[in-house]
Amino acid sequence: QVQLVESGGGLVQPGGSLRLSCAASGSAFSPAVLGWYRQAPGKQREMVATIYSEGSIKYADSVKGRFTISRDNAKNALYLQMNSLKSEDTAVYYCSLRRGSLEYWGQGTQVTVSS
Repeated sequence: QVQLVESGGGLVQPGGSLRLSCAASGSAFSPAVLGWYRQAPGKQREMVATIYSEGSIKYADSVKGRFTISRDNAKNALYLQMNSLKSEDTAVYYCSLRRGSLEYWGQGTQVTVSS
């Protein structure tokens, strides 16, 4: 069983930055596909960024050039550096770990971008 706990969300002004963290326990972090997803009110959950065991990365078009995903396997930690935040980035952000047919989710952390 894997437990994922996100942190680092909060209220930030447009143009600001936040760094989200996801700590995993209960299982080794690698090998696994790790990702950040978000869900805004009234919308479906969407992929924000994904990082694979070999290091390849995928971003949603809406965050390319602004967000950076990274992982530290030694610390069982996943990060999302978010810069140049926009109001449309407001959502609950979730981290996920996928290994084979199993997928685990954290409880989410709220990010609100507002002046």
